[in-house]
Amino acid sequence: MAMHAPDDALETHLATWEAAGPTGDADHRAKLQLLAEALRAQLDEQGRLDVLFVCTHNSRRSHMAQLLGLVAARRFGLPQVQTFSAGTEATAFNPRAVAALQRVGFGITGGPGENPRYQVREAGLAFSKKLDDPTNPAADFVAVMTCSQADTACPMVRGASKRVSVPYDDPKAADGTPEEAQRYDERVEQIGRDLVWVFSRLSSRQA
Repeated sequence: MAMHAPDDALETHLATWEAAGPTGDADHRAKLQLLAEALRAQLDEQGRLDVLFVCTHNSRRSHMAQLLGLVAARRFGLPQVQTFSAGTEATAFNPRAVAALQRVGFGITGGPGENPRYQVREAGLAFSKKLDDPTNPAADFVAVMTCSQADTACPMVRGASKRVSVPYDDPKAADGTPEEAQRYDERVEQIGRDLVWVFSRLSSRQA
């Protein structure tokens, strides 16, 4: 499937996030700095970069990070970067996370099913999968743990050359409440701001 550039709404969000800078306190920003350094080292060493975002169920945060990371990399002229996502378990790309990404401008379509396969205009196929799924890299990738539970449950990610933990709160805690959409939107913005900053560190204009 051919990939497409982000639409105007997504471009507007990316520009806003770039201007705002990364989120969080000093500890969180230190984790982002470590991530940027690990990605830069891998890119410099291999001339390409595969990044696998991991959370327990590959349902919310890891998918957000995969898609936001890819458009961030493209924004900064990094075609040699590819992003992926996986879980220690496979469940489904949660429709609340899908909707939140659609609200910032991602073109996502998909059919029903226990584990539906979505087509993402900016990235191709997206669905919930385990670490060893054949669509994911098997070696020489950077593993980014997006939830502390996955970090604890999965002490080794086979094939990863580097592993960095950048945990985010699970928006699932707000499911079924009046704050549901707001919480998902906040998580998309947080991860978006952070990954725009991280991938800007890899850009030639920041070198």
